[in-house]
Amino acid sequence: MKFSTKGRYALRIMADLAIHDNGEYIRLKDIAERQSITLKYMEQIMPLLTRAGYVRSYRGNNGGYMLARKPREYTVGEILRTTEGSLAPIPCIEEQPNQCPRKEYCTTLSFWEGLGKLIDEYVDGVTLADLIEKKN
Repeated sequence: MKFSTKGRYALRIMADLAIHDNGEYIRLKDIAERQSITLKYMEQIMPLLTRAGYVRSYRGNNGGYMLARKPREYTVGEILRTTEGSLAPIPCIEEQPNQCPRKEYCTTLSFWEGLGKLIDEYVDGVTLADLIEKKN
């Protein structure tokens, strides 16, 4: 499984906002410089994070972004699902109940379901606070 740059950058942006949280809005330009992400690409990611309610934005002279919640209240899984969609390793286990016509006799289904469960447990068990604490 590979994650897109959008998902990886969204995590970096959220971590940057958490690390530099001082109660004031942080300019996108400052995050872009620290994270070596183009401003243009960040402008594609920020609306996703804003619509999801993960960040608050403010326009104007002192405008920018800040986290809407405390870092421990975000999981890596929810951030990645916002930018990547489903984290299921194969399409047939994305829907519940499983709609695959082969599900009754698929010899590999239990493997994929187990892998999907491990992925979900891991990404949902790591918070944004965990990421920034490991960095320091």
